[in-house]
Order: sequence, then structure tokens, then C-alpha cells
Amino acid sequence: MTVSSTPAPANRPPIADPAAPPSLCAREPHVPAERLVAEMVPPPRFDSVRFSTYIPDPNQPSQTEAVHVLESFAAGLGGAHAGGKGTVRRGFLGFGRAKAPKAPTGPRGVYLDGGYGVGKTHLLASLWHATPAEPALKAFGTFVELTNLVGALGFQQTVRTLSGHRLLCIDEFELDDPGDTVLVSTLLGKLVEAGVALAATSNTLPGKLGEGRFAAADFLREIQGLSAHFRALRIDGEDYRHRGLPEAPAPFSDEQVTKAAHATEGASLDDFPRLLDHLARVHPSRYGALTDGLKAVCLTGVRPVPDQSTALRLVVLADRLYDREVPVLASGLPFDRLFSEEMLKGGYRKKYFRAISRLTALARDAKRLVAPGEAP
Repeated sequence: MTVSSTPAPANRPPIADPAAPPSLCAREPHVPAERLVAEMVPPPRFDSVRFSTYIPDPNQPSQTEAVHVLESFAAGLGGAHAGGKGTVRRGFLGFGRAKAPKAPTGPRGVYLDGGYGVGKTHLLASLWHATPAEPALKAFGTFVELTNLVGALGFQQTVRTLSGHRLLCIDEFELDDPGDTVLVSTLLGKLVEAGVALAATSNTLPGKLGEGRFAAADFLREIQGLSAHFRALRIDGEDYRHRGLPEAPAPFSDEQVTKAAHATEGASLDDFPRLLDHLARVHPSRYGALTDGLKAVCLTGVRPVPDQSTALRLVVLADRLYDREVPVLASGLPFDRLFSEEMLKGGYRKKYFRAISRLTALARDAKRLVAPGEAP
């Protein structure tokens, strides 16, 4: 028996294929404030790092010294909150005047001063893990994540939220955006007043990128009144930039990427230009939630980003994917051609170089998603 099928009316939307890969463009996560703060922990790739897993270069004694200083700093944060919060002792039968614990003495901040590739983030994450306080009382994030938190919660709410913390770690403190630097410096001032201990690393100023220099003087100058609260720890070692950027692997075809997306459980599939447009409609603080549950990201039609605002949003997405170790399979142009020569010579070039490096690493991880014999 032959069964004829009647085509659906033209005005009826097509039925979604339940077997089709999910699209990032279809996601518009709404992240509650408490999740934004709860997720301020070291990235998954730094879950297991500790001071004991940091292998100092025997030719660089400053690396060993930094470990010892940071271990002592962490141990010193095990007492009362410097703002006086903690257990109080009362008089006989609980009556009498409450006596607040003595606040810790000495610098309440450390700045890890060193070139790229010497393990500053490893040490910063180790400090977070070693600080004797429950995770809810410690926060770890990049400078960009901290500014995104302020954007999502507002300045006063961010101060209230973080003031009860024992420690705040800031990785890659940005010295190339004067407005954001003033914003975060003001925030840190409020947190220091509340007794929060601080730890930070930073990048170099734009005009000094590539000189293999250290950034402590720049950092201490930019945070102005906070400089007295920081002890700078110099960490000598080889600067990975002297080895050059890794060459991005050759992209696959649209057909290969699409086929791999359908064959890989937990993979998303998106057209790259559409994804860039979608990122403009999602607050960067939600980019982590945008990737929830994904095992791979598949992109077709990769091409140069059209402007700096779009490029900076892509940098944040690249950071979140790298933190979560999500491989990225792509067609179109290789990732080392994402940013224009003007962008790579401008004030945000360090961010763009980092994004290229991270996306390149994720692209190499994604090669396993394509069947053998289908290499580009």
C-alpha cells in the first residue's frame, strides 16, 4: 500500500530535528547573581594544582622563594577575617564586652610579578586551594570576570557580596584599560577596608608587550593608593613569547565539521558570523553558562572578526572554552587569521594573542572528532 504525504503548509515553522546538534545561538542563559559568585573558582584545568605540583626551575631560585612566601601567606589567612569578622569571646556566662579577634598583620596582598609561562596562574590557583577557608569565602577570577561581575551586579552589590570573603585572587589584571583599572582599583580599596586579602597577576602595558619585562612597577602605580597593601614577588623564568605563536592547524570543510557535530555527543554546531552576532546579545558574564554541558564546539565559516567590540567578546568566549577544555572544530579561516594587523598592533593585542593561542590549542584537541582519513 502506498501512503502519500501532504507537505506542511508554507507558513508552518519547520519541526526541529531532535537529533540535530544544539546551537549556541539558541541559548540565552539567565545566570543568577549567586551563581556568578559561586563560579569564581580556579578553572577546571587548575582543579588539581597545588604548591607541591609546581616544579621550580633549579636555575631560578626566585620560583622556589615564591612558593615558600605564598605558603606562609596562605597559612596566615587561616585566622580571623581582617575586618574583625569571626568568633568572638565573651565574659563569664556569656556576658560582658565582646572582644574581636586580632586582625592579621603585614601586607594583605601579594602580586606575582613575572613573564609569561613561568607558572603565575598555577601559583595563584595553588594559593586559593591552600588558603584555609571554605570555598564560599574565597574567590578566583580574571580581571575581565571581575569587571563583568560588577556589570552584572552593580558596584555596591559587588562590594557587599565580596566583603565577607577571606581571599580574592585576580588573574591577568588588565593594565591596558584605564577606565576598568580605576573601577577595579576602587573596588579593591573597598574590599581591603573590609579586610579581604588580595592576590594578583597582571599583563604588561601595550607599548611594552614583547620586551620580556616585568610589570610590578606598572601594577603598583595603576592601583595607586593600594600599593602599600601589596608585596611583589618576582618570579624569573623563560618568557614563552620568545618561542612565538603556535601555527594554527588547517581548518576542515563545512561538510566535515557538520558531520562531526552530528556524530559527537554533546557537540554544538553554529555558523561563525551568526555566533558573533549572538554574543552581542548575551552579557559576557554569561558566556560560561552559554557553554554548559558541551563536549565540543563546532563552527562553520570562520572569518576575520569585523570590529574591536566583537573581537573582545570573542576573547572572553575563547577564555571560557579554554578554561573548560572544550575542543573547537572549525571550517573557514585558521584561527591565527581572526584578527586584523591593526588589532594585533593595538592596545588589546595581548588579549588577541592569548585568544589565538588558546583557540589553536582547542582546535588541535578537536582533530580527534574527525574520522581518520578525513584530514583537511
